Amino acid sequence: MYHIFPRGASFWLFLFTIDQDLAQSAQEKACPCGGRLHRANYPRKPRGCDHFPDDHAFRFSFCCAREGCRKRLTPPSVRFLGRKVYLFAVVVLVSAMRQGPSPRRVRELSQLFGADRRTIARWQVFWREYVPQTPFWKSARGRLPLSTASAAILPQSLLEAFVTGDDLCRQWGQLLRFLSPITITTGLRSAFS
Repeated sequence: MYHIFPRGASFWLFLFTIDQDLAQSAQEKACPCGGRLHRANYPRKPRGCDHFPDDHAFRFSFCCAREGCRKRLTPPSVRFLGRKVYLFAVVVLVSAMRQGPSPRRVRELSQLFGADRRTIARWQVFWREYVPQTPFWKSARGRLPLSTASAAILPQSLLEAFVTGDDLCRQWGQLLRFLSPITITTGLRSAFS
């Protein structure tokens, strides 16, 4: 499954441009209080890739300019999954590849992406138990084919549904854009919160 992962800086540049579009759309909406949103990006130290450009190691974010409000708005991202330090695409790929009991596979994934086996286990819990409880997934699964919508095999079923042909960058971009609502706090709120 690792062969379906785009390699090189051009993939990360492609995802950066998608994030720029998402950020621009968020900034144009303004703060709920009516104030203008100013850039307030914050640095990230992404893990899981040797080819990630240093000048893209920040998360787009905004802050309300109105005195007394100053609320922060962080738009969805296709590069970063919330506060996780590993890149979003790496979390998806490794979690999908991990579906299966092989300890050898865990060792290989750890070596490829530098993710500890406990980290990979936490990602599995995230996809298996947390994501299916989110309002995002409850809404999104209705737009997917039945076999893809199964929460039992997330994210492998999504990877198999979205990444099917030769244009890996575009297909990964579509998958990550589809999942981007879970990269922000409001998209991760569980139905039980």
